[in-house]
Amino acid sequence: MSAPTHLQAFAETSKAWPFEEARKALARVRKLGRQQAIFQTGFGASGLPHIGTFGEVARTTMVRQAFQLLAPDIPTRLICFSDDMDGLRKVPENVPNGEQLAPYLEQPLTSVPDPFGTHDSFGAHNNAKLQSFLDAFDFDYEFVSATQMYRSGAFDETLLRVLANYQKVLDIILPTLGEERRQTYSPFLPICPDTGRVLMVPITPVDGVAGTVRYRHPETGENIETQVTGGACKLQWKADWAMRWTALDIDYEMSGKDLSESVKLSGRITQALGATPPEGFSYELFLDENGEKISKSRGNGITIDEWLSYAPRESLSLYMFQNPRKAKRLFFDIIPKAVDEYLTFLDKYDALEDAQKLSSPAFHIHNGQPPSQGTPVTFALLLNLVSASNAENKDVLWGFIDTYAPGTTAQTHPLLDGLTDYALTYYRDFVAPKKSYRLASDMERVALSDLLAKLQALPSDSDGESIQTEIYAVGKAHFDENLRGWFQALYEILLGQSQGPRFGSFAALYGLQKTCALIEAGLNDALV
Repeated sequence: MSAPTHLQAFAETSKAWPFEEARKALARVRKLGRQQAIFQTGFGASGLPHIGTFGEVARTTMVRQAFQLLAPDIPTRLICFSDDMDGLRKVPENVPNGEQLAPYLEQPLTSVPDPFGTHDSFGAHNNAKLQSFLDAFDFDYEFVSATQMYRSGAFDETLLRVLANYQKVLDIILPTLGEERRQTYSPFLPICPDTGRVLMVPITPVDGVAGTVRYRHPETGENIETQVTGGACKLQWKADWAMRWTALDIDYEMSGKDLSESVKLSGRITQALGATPPEGFSYELFLDENGEKISKSRGNGITIDEWLSYAPRESLSLYMFQNPRKAKRLFFDIIPKAVDEYLTFLDKYDALEDAQKLSSPAFHIHNGQPPSQGTPVTFALLLNLVSASNAENKDVLWGFIDTYAPGTTAQTHPLLDGLTDYALTYYRDFVAPKKSYRLASDMERVALSDLLAKLQALPSDSDGESIQTEIYAVGKAHFDENLRGWFQALYEILLGQSQGPRFGSFAALYGLQKTCALIEAGLNDALV
């Protein structure tokens, strides 16, 4: 499903970052006179897909979708490239039968046996996981294997071009290396015919036309001459990146901020090969709960499976859309906010002017076709409802929802039905363990007693706004200008947490009578 074409004119000037990026890619395509636009994202095949994998493909897809609206007459492709010819550097700790991999160190991942016993190689196993991962999110992509491209000869022409410009490539890379590394560096890594290992050895170009290089065998000392084509050699990754851009005619590829210098270097190599580097932008990396850079090896972040245990994938797409150039915390406590922000954007979308719709995250998450039906209940309200009702299953929650919004069912509102499951799980794992009720102070007791009387006087079917008005008035009367302290007290005393959504909305959902009973329990110190 694609975005409505009548929005094309607004796409020309939209300041939403996917359109800004798409216009850059379009300018490149038109300047080079190309008949299609090719987007790329790359993956290391030594590990499993992770939340960063999702982020890069989701963001690239958003740019591609924006491009398609800008230039519907230009076909687009998204290549997901696997660096599965890289040598196995170390035995992973999280695989079975790891000891069986030790003899295959430094061999291409597609030559290493699969420790799981399900595929022809470790690389093939991880490639299958990657494709299954991408398919689960309905990404539209073409999978490309480095091994297949090298061995099939698809890269041969460009590899020969690298060899013909060998000194130019060296002149670009060597100044960035330390003295010792400069003495041995070569962009070409021969594949040892005896051991199958990817060799990091000095090489000497022999014949640019024939495409051969010479190196000394690291174990036998024998001088060996080999082709650079047909999979007999591979390139080190910075040169490889440039070669790939050139060979595949890549128009756009984004990357993390940690690779910004490598992007510049590979761009210069691409120019040395007589090609034009792709467009792209540098996105910031994620931070953990302490503001430190997330590392796979440290495991100090959140996995995609964990996120999707507590929230729908659209909330994760929103997180990836927002402020991609800003370093952001990626931890469990941000999930409820992401869910409710997504619901808000979804709820407001239809009322937007056409030009405004292109700036809405809902547009980019759903490729211009967001669902028209949202939910009458926020995620934060559901979490508070679980807390107050001690619900252990969704039927209890639906009982409250049915009273609050008659006619709303799991069938009519499947998104809300899914949120009830997520709320129960998130509350169990993150809210319940941290709940801490406190006693009310003398001043707070007076205010709560006043509030109880005010709420008892309201009609039982009062809406959230009417209830909120009374809560606000009581707060003004007893807390002067410290209304924040008043609302915080309500949550700490009645729900055992420091914050939450509008208390009036919660009271309407929970039920006025039950809310009054909750206040009475707080006044009687029965919650502590």
